Amino acid sequence: MNTSARYDSVFRPGLFQDRVIVVTGGGSGIGRCVAHELAALGATVVITGRNEEKLARVKAEILEDGGRVDTQAFDIRDEDQVKAAVADIVARHGAIHGLVNNAGGQFPSPMAAISKRGFDAVVTNNLTGGFLMMREVFNQAMSKTGGAIVNMTADMWNGMPGMAHSGAARAGMVNLTKTAAFEWAYAHVRVNAVAPGWIASSGMDSYGPAMAPMIRSLKDNLPMKRMGLEAEVSSVICFLLSPGAAFVTGVTVAIDGGAPLNSPVMPLAPHKGAPRYNGFHRATTPKVLGEDES
Repeated sequence: MNTSARYDSVFRPGLFQDRVIVVTGGGSGIGRCVAHELAALGATVVITGRNEEKLARVKAEILEDGGRVDTQAFDIRDEDQVKAAVADIVARHGAIHGLVNNAGGQFPSPMAAISKRGFDAVVTNNLTGGFLMMREVFNQAMSKTGGAIVNMTADMWNGMPGMAHSGAARAGMVNLTKTAAFEWAYAHVRVNAVAPGWIASSGMDSYGPAMAPMIRSLKDNLPMKRMGLEAEVSSVICFLLSPGAAFVTGVTVAIDGGAPLNSPVMPLAPHKGAPRYNGFHRATTPKVLGEDES
């Protein structure tokens, strides 16, 4: 980690100058990386989450790097909190030009063992909370000014064995993205989504030691023979938020190293792993991967 450097984005400096962009779940993982890149490109970034300490740490990083950042601690699953938080952001900053609906979470479990409470909790985290954020940001800000929304889904195209609750929620978000893109086009609001596959992010450390061997072997099943990096997700999100994507709406971009392409009739050709891009100067390797960051 080189904190004396700056984010090495592929996009031009000042791309998001004078833009206010909200990143939910911005206190760690992919959300933290996205917040850093947006701030490095000139945006005023508002990072949100439930843990004020995590938000404060990322805020301090961005300020140290010379960026503009604000924080808002609330629970995206609570409708009243979402309404109040969005109103507060608009009151402080005057507008919201972009929303990265990144917050979410799940736990591994076979479908037969998932309780209704557990299923509901994951769907609320990964779908309902995102819906509430989209609705309030649109109603309170973007319906008047236009803007761009990027939702977070996942590689669930072939089902999501071991995480049925998350797969169902993420599939719902893909459909919700299409509906919002159509209904809100009149207000010049674009709505897209990204679907990361296995990304070397801090979220991997939340699954516990029993999952570690499986997590470390995941890259062996990917055509690119490596895991993705947070910066490789962030760059796609930044493009979808940018003027360069002005004619792109209602789509979900897969960022998964070709995972769904695996074929039972043709084994993967051996190789050392595809080239990577990591512009995030503060990136850290998940503990579960040890020295092997790929």
